[in-house]
Amino acid sequence: MMSCTVMNLVLPLVLLCTWRLQEGAQACSCLPVHPQTAFCQADVVIKAMVVSRKDVGGFDKPIMYHIKQAKTFKSPHSRVDAVYTAASSAACGVTLTKGVEYLITGRLASDRSLHITLCDFIAPWDTLSSSQKVDLVQRYKSGCNCQITPCHATPCRSSSPDECSWTDFLTNSGDMQLAKYFACLKTRHGPCAWFRGAPLPTKNYMGTKGR
Repeated sequence: MMSCTVMNLVLPLVLLCTWRLQEGAQACSCLPVHPQTAFCQADVVIKAMVVSRKDVGGFDKPIMYHIKQAKTFKSPHSRVDAVYTAASSAACGVTLTKGVEYLITGRLASDRSLHITLCDFIAPWDTLSSSQKVDLVQRYKSGCNCQITPCHATPCRSSSPDECSWTDFLTNSGDMQLAKYFACLKTRHGPCAWFRGAPLPTKNYMGTKGR
């Protein structure tokens, strides 16, 4: 069975989960997604500590993690007490560590339970950059009307005024500067552009063309 391909969760890079069949087995495969995109697509974004783990039962049954919610960034509920994930990493199941505080993004099921996968943004809180912690409160939500598009080869050009080109993949350094420190927001004159850091920027943004 093909193993699950996931970029290091310690980095502030989130992953979008897709499914594929290979050699008769179903496996989890993920494509990179900017943290802002993950925030906008998620039903719930919270900071929470893992309290305990419970196997719901059987290999094909989900695992339930009891959590202690510390902060809500996005949620239709006032509080979330548990998250569910697949039991196998091949099915995009997530392994969380008891006593560790995480930033968790996920989707709500029809019964309103919160489900997470390896392809969601699940990262230990202490590994996030200071800019990301600010953006979770102040910027990501306001940037949901902008589109972030990965660029893997030059030249990188935005196809519309509502798009930011994500160029972190053009170098082999792995520092992921745009993922760690930038948010894509509407400028005063309309087009979307990259903004960095706290406090909220005025003119300290990168242009939307040719970046």
